[in-house]
Amino acid sequence: MVTARVLQLLVLALLSPALPGENDNHLVITPQSPVLEIGTNFTATCMIINTVEATADDLFWNLSKISIPKEQYTKVNRSALNVTILVTGEEPEWLFCLCKKKSSYVFLNEGRFIHGIHLTKGYHLEKPENLSCLAVQENTHISPIFSCVWEPVGRQTISVSTTYMLHVKVISALAYNNSSTSNSAQVSLDVFPNHMTMEIWVEARNKLGTVESEHLKEDAGWFVKTNPPSDVNVISEKSFPTSLLIIWTQPIAKEYLRLTYEIRFCPNGSQSWTHVPLVDTAKDMQSFRLQNLRPDTVYVTQVRCKNAREGHGYWSNWSTNATKGTPEDRPTSKPDLWIIVSEGEGINERRVQFICKDPVFPNGRITRFDIEIQDQKDKIKNGSMERKSIPVNRSEEDSSSSQRMITNLEQIHLAGSNSVKVRVTAINSVGKSPEALLGIREKAHELAPVEELKVWAHGGQLWLEWKPPNKTAVSEYVVQWVSGDQMDWQRENRSTRHTAIRGNLEKFVCYNISVYPIYFGWIGKPASVKAFLEQGAPLEGPTVRLNGKPGRNEAGLVWREIPQQRRQGFITNYTIFYTSGTQIYTITVPGNTTSYTLKSLSGNTKYDTWIKASTIRGSTNGFNHSFTTLKYAPGEIEVIVVGVSLGFLFFVLMTMLLCFYKKDVLKENCWPQIPNPGESTIGNWSPDYPLKAETPKENCLSGISVLDMDVCDGKSVFEEDKTGLPLKKDKYLSEEHSSGIGGSSCMSSPRQSVSDSDEGGDIADTTASTVQYSSVVASNGYKGQNPSSQHQQAIFSRSESTQPLLDSEENPDMLVQEGSRQSQRFPRQSCFTHSAGNQDSTNQLEMEQQEVLEPLEFCPLEEDSEQTTPADGQSALGSSYMPQLGGYRPQ
Repeated sequence: MVTARVLQLLVLALLSPALPGENDNHLVITPQSPVLEIGTNFTATCMIINTVEATADDLFWNLSKISIPKEQYTKVNRSALNVTILVTGEEPEWLFCLCKKKSSYVFLNEGRFIHGIHLTKGYHLEKPENLSCLAVQENTHISPIFSCVWEPVGRQTISVSTTYMLHVKVISALAYNNSSTSNSAQVSLDVFPNHMTMEIWVEARNKLGTVESEHLKEDAGWFVKTNPPSDVNVISEKSFPTSLLIIWTQPIAKEYLRLTYEIRFCPNGSQSWTHVPLVDTAKDMQSFRLQNLRPDTVYVTQVRCKNAREGHGYWSNWSTNATKGTPEDRPTSKPDLWIIVSEGEGINERRVQFICKDPVFPNGRITRFDIEIQDQKDKIKNGSMERKSIPVNRSEEDSSSSQRMITNLEQIHLAGSNSVKVRVTAINSVGKSPEALLGIREKAHELAPVEELKVWAHGGQLWLEWKPPNKTAVSEYVVQWVSGDQMDWQRENRSTRHTAIRGNLEKFVCYNISVYPIYFGWIGKPASVKAFLEQGAPLEGPTVRLNGKPGRNEAGLVWREIPQQRRQGFITNYTIFYTSGTQIYTITVPGNTTSYTLKSLSGNTKYDTWIKASTIRGSTNGFNHSFTTLKYAPGEIEVIVVGVSLGFLFFVLMTMLLCFYKKDVLKENCWPQIPNPGESTIGNWSPDYPLKAETPKENCLSGISVLDMDVCDGKSVFEEDKTGLPLKKDKYLSEEHSSGIGGSSCMSSPRQSVSDSDEGGDIADTTASTVQYSSVVASNGYKGQNPSSQHQQAIFSRSESTQPLLDSEENPDMLVQEGSRQSQRFPRQSCFTHSAGNQDSTNQLEMEQQEVLEPLEFCPLEEDSEQTTPADGQSALGSSYMPQLGGYRPQ
């Protein structure tokens, strides 16, 4: 069903254009293509025609592509619908009336149910204003070209433009007009209607309507503008130095117009014109005399004219310049006398330079100055007055220049106790000027200065303010400003308290401004202040350097002030920058400071420093300067050396005192006492003094260290002692002998020795503090130097000798060295060994001392003088003596 319905609609859409009468539009809007005034309401009506498929309820409106709200609709009847809109904007728009697609007929004939109109927009017309017309002179008559201008009022759009029509009517019959799209137009008259009434107006037109300006009805002379007067000439007369005569020619014949004139003049080069009052030139004239002019001054003169009838016509252009100078006259004003005071060579001496400016009204070229200088002391003495004439050479340019020339007159040396008066007159070709007077008092009696002088910059000028001195006899003030070699001054009357400098001041230049009170010719003390017209950042920074050499923790900096011409302002402060790495330190000092000492610096460190100078308008950095602090502060090395020297001296003195008071201890430690061999007990137990044998006790052997010794080589024993050597060790023991110097023992036991006497117990207690020695215990003593051929055993025991040890005993290394050398001299012949025939009771004792005695080798000394051969095949017993090569062995 849906598909069949769609196909039916498509067939109807295709067939509908072919049906008769179906091409007519069913919607129509009225009015058609209107021109609308911006800012007003517009109402349009949409009507349904030739169909009943739609009603007014099915219609709606679109303005361009925007739907209009239904609140703006008004239903007229079943087939008509109104809409009201506000006209805004200048661009044209389309207004459409459309129908909703409620039926298949409307859907298939959508194009017949839409209609639109084009809305053109424009502004309401306003009448032109300020209509004015002009007829200019052409040759000797008025041109027939009549030009008018007006001011359009209101606005216009591109689609609704405004055109203007100029209407000119002469009498009632002749009418002229011309159209224009601008605000001016011209009409060409046949002949300019002199002395006739003319009516002029402008008509403005656009698509919205037409409007006319106010009608201008005046005499034809009202609109005339003539040419300026011709042949203007100025005549100078010597007998009238303050007057010039001007003559000219009237530009148009009196038959056409009666004219009035206006004259203006000014000094050559000036832009300040002086106008002659119109009441003086209202008459019909062709000449005029200018009066009260300055003598010897060049003037520029111009003249113009217009209709003499009041309120009629336009002023002509000014005539060309007519230039002429007035004749010379004697100067009517006195020269401006002033002084420059500086210190002289002598004590309290002043060097005074008299200068002056030309008179304000020189009335000619100044040729010379006459100066009179009178010392007040000479005046009292009726002395003569010094007079001089100073010629000057002024060019015409100098004389005509507005800048007054300054002339150096005379220089004198004035003592501090003297006062002078100076009189100066200026001379030109006609006469001399009034006299200028100036007096200088002695130093001790200078007159009071002004008080509370203030200077500030405002509006491109330097302004001054002061209070007068207590004395009221001031006749005038002189304001002086000095910058380098340039100087100027100006005078102010006695009532002035506030003024501005009228000279040409430069920016960024420092001026020393002084105010001098003048007491009827006598100069008072000045009050001075420095000021800038405008300040800026300095052109360069200060150059810093070291003040001497840097120390260890401080460095003195000094810098030169920036030259005055490079400062461009008052230096408010200096900022010192210094750095030894990435961190920058800053110090700010006042602007009147030129040196500073940096403190708390690190020793042996390189620093970079620079200085920034600042004004109220900016800052400028100076150049960098590098320095390195000392490793030691000045005098620190000397202090260290002196301290070390004093310490060393104290140590030496204390050492010497210690040595003096402890000399015995030092002597004992440094130079030990060497035992005297003559006091040794070796003589008591030598073979020459045989000892009585005693039977040892049981308890005497318990603390004795015993070693068995076999004689390996019997070459050194004597034959006569062979029968007496062998003894039984268990029955007899020899008397204990010390193994001191000359002893036969090469080794001592580290254990405590025990004597074989009855006092062994007590002696053991006393031997704890004595040096232990080894003892040799023999069974038969020594009867001779020839030991028995039989095998015998030697027993070593500790000695209780109190004799000190030898060096060899305290220094076993020396003994080893000596022993090695001795062994080279005396070959080893025999050695000590443990005896195989010892009793069991001694085996344990021998084993206990094995570790001590095993490394020791005992080598008997080979006798060179007496050598015997052992008998009966027995080995001779070696001597029990060891060579005393290195002293005692260590115990």
